[in-house]
Amino acid sequence: MPGIWSEEQVEAWKPVVEGVHEKGGVFFCQIWHSARLYVPTISVLFIGGIPILTAPADNQVYEKPIRHPNLKSDEIPGIVNDFRIVARNAIKTVSCVKEFDGIEINAASGYLIDQFNIDASIEDRCRLALEIVEAVANEIGANRVGIKLSPFSDYDGKEKDSYPEAVAIYMANELRKLGVLYLHVVEPRETAKSLLPIRKAFQGTLIASGGYNKSDGDNAIEENYADLISFGRMFLANPDLPKRFEVNAPLNKYNRSTFYTHDPVIGYTDYPSLEVIAS
Repeated sequence: MPGIWSEEQVEAWKPVVEGVHEKGGVFFCQIWHSARLYVPTISVLFIGGIPILTAPADNQVYEKPIRHPNLKSDEIPGIVNDFRIVARNAIKTVSCVKEFDGIEINAASGYLIDQFNIDASIEDRCRLALEIVEAVANEIGANRVGIKLSPFSDYDGKEKDSYPEAVAIYMANELRKLGVLYLHVVEPRETAKSLLPIRKAFQGTLIASGGYNKSDGDNAIEENYADLISFGRMFLANPDLPKRFEVNAPLNKYNRSTFYTHDPVIGYTDYPSLEVIAS
């Protein structure tokens, strides 16, 4: 995965960000620490690594994360500071055309921040996330900070929380106090309308995620269940997804077997656009 911690990387991002802005796009940089989910070959183009493979139940070949020792308490301030520095790198250019519009802190999907949400009080589960949010907000402004949570999910490296709604509501209340721009939440597929208590607690812009299609997303917005809907796999397979939604065009089917590979093209930039199909 591309980083933004060095001067070389910061410079490399500038033409990318400028290109998005020239087309009228809004560009947030998602920042995260993989911790125990670090897979070297996914980042082989950027930091190198050796493949370690495992075949899950669906026969898809994924790369097995490398397990690292537990963090020590005196290492945590350094982690918080790393997030702050990366956020500054994304926003520090003199030209607003070449800087990201904001930062999304990924506290979801079993990555480092999410791994702190087990076997502790609610306050302790949320402490690292909130310390990072506060540090980043103090560096670049809370109005440029969003955060992604997946409180109802279990991932490799993280057990499913025994009372996720209570943790999520506490986080939503604290994030509201910090004044962040938005809260992005992955909801469980098996429970309808599970974000309503979180929406009530946060009272700000809420982005819902979790297996939505166009009609589901339209209904969620119309019912004021969420302010925005995020799409993952569907967007990956359809880089012109907004246009396809606008004209009710058929969608490319995503190929799950190409997910999470280190190939920079196959499964990432080789899905055809509407223009290519038409020609």
